[in-house]
Amino acid sequence: MSNGESTSNPNNDSQPHLLYVAWGYPPSRGSGVYRAWATANAFAEAGWRVTVLTVPREIFEMSTGVDLSLEAKIHPSIRIIRVPFRSGAFVNDLRDWSRFRAVAPELWNGFHARRGQKAFPERNYGGWRPVLEDAARKIHAETPVNLTIGTANPNVDFIPGHVLHREHGVPYVMDHRDAWSLDIYSGRRIVDKRSKAGKWEHALVGGATEVWFVNQPIRDWHAEQYPEYADRFLVVENGYDHSLALPRVTVEARPSLVFGYIGTISAAIPMTELVDGWALARERSPLVRDARMDLYGYLNHLGVPGENMVSAMARFAENEIRYLGPVGRADIAATYATFDALVLTFGAGRYITGGKVYEYASTGLPIVSVHDPINETTKTLAQYPGWHGTAAMTPTAIADAFVATAEEAASQTEDDREAARTFATRFSRAAQLSPRISELRGYVTAQDEVVGA
Repeated sequence: MSNGESTSNPNNDSQPHLLYVAWGYPPSRGSGVYRAWATANAFAEAGWRVTVLTVPREIFEMSTGVDLSLEAKIHPSIRIIRVPFRSGAFVNDLRDWSRFRAVAPELWNGFHARRGQKAFPERNYGGWRPVLEDAARKIHAETPVNLTIGTANPNVDFIPGHVLHREHGVPYVMDHRDAWSLDIYSGRRIVDKRSKAGKWEHALVGGATEVWFVNQPIRDWHAEQYPEYADRFLVVENGYDHSLALPRVTVEARPSLVFGYIGTISAAIPMTELVDGWALARERSPLVRDARMDLYGYLNHLGVPGENMVSAMARFAENEIRYLGPVGRADIAATYATFDALVLTFGAGRYITGGKVYEYASTGLPIVSVHDPINETTKTLAQYPGWHGTAAMTPTAIADAFVATAEEAASQTEDDREAARTFATRFSRAAQLSPRISELRGYVTAQDEVVGA
């Protein structure tokens, strides 16, 4: 194990010790990293001794890329343990490939997938299980762990909690950023309950003290699947982080409006529909015709644009749309400050709540939603001042939403923006995590008193 870049915690028996397990932890720049970063920080700020168990930084440096500005915002008291992780899926330098992989990549992929899943039934990640188990035992032996939280995916992150609970009675929390058995886009179950993965999920849920989900539909789906454990299923939404919220900005009369999008531009984003609706709105509204749309974000999770982005970009210039690349967390507030309105768009599905929803709301800017109205986001933002949802994924309906949002942005006052910010405080990360941190501290304290009695 290595923790060269982390700061060690002073020994303090009054501090409960949290072991937080996250494959995707800074400097990862994956979309789920913000929840992991913020949750570990929140426990540290609440007085917990926090140890994060994760992968080497090099995993992200040689595959998905890094966000050093987010890494710089890790709470200074957090101890980071980085343990080896080996998976060919994250080795993209051909010079590091074996001859077997170079000559027969499909055979190589199949061989390594089967070998990894013998340890744990999860493609590309299952082979990490033995390393995680050993690391969890060593951490607990050095400084007894009072609570383990694993955040997924990958689901192998739940293994340390399972091991310490089984061997030492340590309570654990399963934090689902998405879902293991549920395809959040189609709503189908994708893991058979009788399969190895299905049995693992049942066992892990059965031993957990709490299981967290990011929205009510996903929580309710799991409650239907596991009614005997439904009382431990809780909704802990993503929320926005105060340290990243847009500072107060005076509404200025700009010569033209700027619509902005910040987020990963994945293959699921309806780029064709977005451009079609925007182009029609430009025909119908002088405000939109004079406006510009700026898109910021990584292209998919490996930096390669999907077909949706490639085909859409051919129409960008003629419609005043610019793609300006990713934004580091240190620059996020300054980037939001260049916008008059925000574009919220992601894939379809009633189980989806885009992670950017809460950060968008914290700015107080008008928001146009370009996504299937069945998405849970529609309920989340229904009462937000300045939100305009797309009634259907058609050019006409999307154009209607763009025009309404442009009119809102052009007339918004500072009082309007402040009212929207005030409304959005319910979406802060603290509002989501504080009750859970308090409840878990009480639970851990009670457990310790029983053990010491």
